[in-house]
Amino acid sequence: QVQLVESGGGSVQAGGSLRLSCATSGYTYSAYYSTYCIGWFRQAPGKEREGVAAIENDGTPTYADSVKGRFRISRDIAKNTLYLQMNSLKPEDTAMYYCAAARRRMTGLQLLGAERYNLWGHGTQVTVSS
Repeated sequence: QVQLVESGGGSVQAGGSLRLSCATSGYTYSAYYSTYCIGWFRQAPGKEREGVAAIENDGTPTYADSVKGRFRISRDIAKNTLYLQMNSLKPEDTAMYYCAAARRRMTGLQLLGAERYNLWGHGTQVTVSS
């Protein structure tokens, strides 16, 4: 069974940086990344969960407009880990961040639809103060 475990959250001041990690297990790595789409989502109090960045089956990334140019999604195949480098953080980036995966083909903005993912981690909190 595929498992996702996030880490790297914390509290930073506006303009700062954080790198989130999502350790994945329970699969054959090469097969996993060729079959699954995987990405980062976030949910702030009182708001719906929203897609931040995701990678489709061939490794192509997609970003939400709100984070383009500031966040970068990447993966380390050898370490079975997905990353989200977050730079120039803003108070509105404050949220619980989740790693999610789906064994289906998606492309473009489909990747940012939380309802399309069925495997979720427990989340890591990011708080940005002004």
